[in-house]
Amino acid sequence: MSLRKVQDALSQSLRASKIWRIVITLLVLIWWDSRHWSYPGGQTNQKIQSRQKLRAQWLTKQLLDLGSAFIKIGQLLSARPDVLPANWVAELAHLQDKVPPFSFAKAQAVLEQELNVRCAEIIDLDEKPLAAASLAQVHRASLRSGRQVVLKIQRPGLEKFFFLDLKILYQIAVVLQRVPSWSDGRDWVGMAKECRRVLTRELDFRIEAQYAARFRQQFLEDPRILVPGVIWELSTRKVLCLDYLPGIKITDQSALQANGIDPSSIAEIGAASYLQQLVRFGFFHADPHPGNLAVSRNGSLIYYDFGMMGVISDPLRKRIGSMVRAAAVKDASGLVRELQAAGLISKEIEVGPVRRLIRVMFKEALTPPFSSNMIEKLSGDIYELVYGKPFRLPVELIFIIRALSTFEGVGRSLDPSFNLMAIAQPYLLPLMTSSNSNPNDLINELGRQVGAFSSKAAALPKRLDESLERLEQGDLQLQIRMGESDRQLRRMISAQQALSQSILLGCLGITAALLGSSNKPILTVLPLILAFPVSLGWLKLQFKMAREQRIENVSSPKKRMKTKD
Repeated sequence: MSLRKVQDALSQSLRASKIWRIVITLLVLIWWDSRHWSYPGGQTNQKIQSRQKLRAQWLTKQLLDLGSAFIKIGQLLSARPDVLPANWVAELAHLQDKVPPFSFAKAQAVLEQELNVRCAEIIDLDEKPLAAASLAQVHRASLRSGRQVVLKIQRPGLEKFFFLDLKILYQIAVVLQRVPSWSDGRDWVGMAKECRRVLTRELDFRIEAQYAARFRQQFLEDPRILVPGVIWELSTRKVLCLDYLPGIKITDQSALQANGIDPSSIAEIGAASYLQQLVRFGFFHADPHPGNLAVSRNGSLIYYDFGMMGVISDPLRKRIGSMVRAAAVKDASGLVRELQAAGLISKEIEVGPVRRLIRVMFKEALTPPFSSNMIEKLSGDIYELVYGKPFRLPVELIFIIRALSTFEGVGRSLDPSFNLMAIAQPYLLPLMTSSNSNPNDLINELGRQVGAFSSKAAALPKRLDESLERLEQGDLQLQIRMGESDRQLRRMISAQQALSQSILLGCLGITAALLGSSNKPILTVLPLILAFPVSLGWLKLQFKMAREQRIENVSSPKKRMKTKD
């Protein structure tokens, strides 16, 4: 084996050990945080939230330190509120892959290797990059034709550890999937495969070029939206050449006003363009943070960076239309049925708590007059609803919610009176009628519900009379669900078993200490051997109790729901 291969094998082993060390540390921290006795002065919701925020900040720092692949993995995890708590999702959503740029000489070397003789077309390549990220950096340049362009150049040697990281990620997912307490309701292996698919595609800039061209085609006839064109002859797998479109940062209000641009109009243009992407095209920008948005001197909105795009399939689009119709008439039961039909909720779970929370969301977020931060409140409710419960939110749906929330926040920063719901109303009707229906379906749905209620009300006296007659004859059986009592009984049994095992472990520990100080210390190994299976059982029971506690927190309606339901 050559020295180079030995060095590569050693560096890969060190890399793998570093990743596994971080993973094990994270699991230990999560286990520690799940113990009520780990909170000095008692466990409170405020202490839980504070500790979760600290853990999320620690994880974000570790992902940044691990580099390219794990930064992207963190961004994808921020779209999984069904896997991570809301505080973790919020922290990872701000994960920006800003890293130091690589040298200009390396950038030139990549260009020469990828473009060969076509490099002669590029002149005046700026040595200082406009931006640097984990996968690539961007340089401004001019072509011999006079065309102003930007070149997105992939980091050299990126693939050396990128695919190793993805391989280790898959191994981690396999381990997590084999632990019942961690795999319950979660497909870690499936998520690892999805991460590998998405990130592998992001390494190929030819795919991003196709995304950019498709996105530009959608807005060719709209002068309010600008999307840079692709220079195909100078774009390869590791180089992407786009038109240079300079602009003012969308959050720079002073610069916008200095150029005579009304900030509120920009907010409306952005919201309207995004709603068009969702409703009309089904192809949308999945990462519209302020760094990827700018405003031209004439007041047009500019989109940048097309590495992360979302596609709404026709079945999902029709299903979303049905969900919007159910939400419009505030039909909580109908919305639950649609969520189950779409596979977003398991059909085996008790839907009562879900239905109650949806009713609360209807009252708080979807009742006029709509608040200026309605999407932010709604996304918070959804994140709270899905975590720890058998929900399966499509990643595309989370990207939509996040993007709308981003536009809502940008809109409020530009115009305090900005209201996304008011702008969205003209776009909701096509979405509600997308499944081969007509605009009168909403009125028909309201009429159907009124008719159904009238029929049930008319049949009520007859059903009461029949029920009373069956009760007198002894034919009516009463079934009582003791779900809460059963849960409490199971918790009591588990707590008793944990206490017994703790006492037994303590006794074995004392026995080992006494034998260790005797004239035959070799006998110490006997209680230690006996303590090993007891310790495993105790740990398994702790995980079981933690899981049952999470399920109880999920299924138990909150006090505020009781007061408003």
